[in-house]
Amino acid sequence: MGVSRSVPRAGSGIGRLGSLTSALIVCLLVTPAAHFAAAQQKVNVDPGSPERKQNADALRAVVEKELNKPVVFRIDALNVQDDWAFLRGVPLQKSGRRMDYRGTRYQARIDAGTFDDWICALLRKERGQWHVITHEIGATDVPFVDWSERYQAPQGIFK
Repeated sequence: MGVSRSVPRAGSGIGRLGSLTSALIVCLLVTPAAHFAAAQQKVNVDPGSPERKQNADALRAVVEKELNKPVVFRIDALNVQDDWAFLRGVPLQKSGRRMDYRGTRYQARIDAGTFDDWICALLRKERGQWHVITHEIGATDVPFVDWSERYQAPQGIFK
């Protein structure tokens, strides 16, 4: 009996090289597309995360200056996409009680019955820091309906 040897077929090395090249091209094309899709996806930021605290702190600095009172937020939604964030919640006193708007520009609207106790804000991350682009307190409508277009923010964060 003789020893059986496998004899490579002509061109099989080129075939394998072609398959590897094709696989590499597919990986190079799919990976950036997958990365881009992931970067475009809205993320709901979990309570306790550093990013949530950074967004709340940026908004707190603006709102405390506006109200001239300490504030904390009950955050109902915080959506982040790319370097944009949309926050929706309720401003509260440090004790966790409802905000006392006496002495603020909002008291007249409260007295007139044209104030809903909530806040929404659009923030943008620049050079590693979150900054408030715009915010609304007590709106009785949907103030952020045109923010995507007006500020060129991703539409997905408002949903």
